[in-house]
Amino acid sequence: MLAEERRHKILDIIQKEGRVVAKDLADMFDISIDSIRRDLSIMEEQGLLQKTYGGAILHNPTPKVRTLPQPESMRYGLAATHQNAISKLAASYINVHDTVFIGGAGIQFGMLKHLPSHFPYTIITNSMKIAEELRKRENITSYLIGGKLRCDSAGSMIDTLAIEMIRKFTLDISFITGGGIDSQGISTATPEGAAFTRAVSEISRKNICLAPHEKVGHRMFVMSAPMEAIDLMITDQGASETAIHEIKRKHVQVIFADEKETERVNNEMA
Repeated sequence: MLAEERRHKILDIIQKEGRVVAKDLADMFDISIDSIRRDLSIMEEQGLLQKTYGGAILHNPTPKVRTLPQPESMRYGLAATHQNAISKLAASYINVHDTVFIGGAGIQFGMLKHLPSHFPYTIITNSMKIAEELRKRENITSYLIGGKLRCDSAGSMIDTLAIEMIRKFTLDISFITGGGIDSQGISTATPEGAAFTRAVSEISRKNICLAPHEKVGHRMFVMSAPMEAIDLMITDQGASETAIHEIKRKHVQVIFADEKETERVNNEMA
């Protein structure tokens, strides 16, 4: 098969499925992964797709720098497989007697079903939704940060009162995220949200960024925390290869959650 014909077939697959995996393509066409990567690089230069660490995805439109908050039914609904894999891996970093911060984003909410249940630790949150889920768990001591209630915030406090209160604590780990994550740092749509996340990152001994691929390589309205403040970033194989290389240049450790393993476990439990 000629290379051009192979690329047309790759394009057909990615248009139908939204993404391709380099190893699967190599097996399908019986060629080396390096040859597939060269194909994907050429197709990326032609503007046909975006290379990722595991293969490629269709070009996603660049999001607006400010977007409305998702309704709770979407934010806290069924997570995509890659998001669930990131949440699960993040929860595994919690150790006995740790004090950790978990905010009210959907991917942070997704951590709750994976939280350790066999040893004691403390969780601080600014989200009423998270606090309600935690308050009956016997092994977890939980604290809810107070502040102004907002109708569009899914019950998360991010005002000056919340910032003043969070600064009274010291954290072992903070799990933080944002609408945009690139080599400059984590960004979000509102100055208040950015200021609160920045305060959290400044009082934490270890900052772990939860970075689903749809957020990676994008920048939102205002910067929350510089990439230099991040110790570890957890993402998935759909993340932009170029964006990940730029983030690694900031000496940030980047690890990839295993989506297939998470999906296999979920299927076994179903």
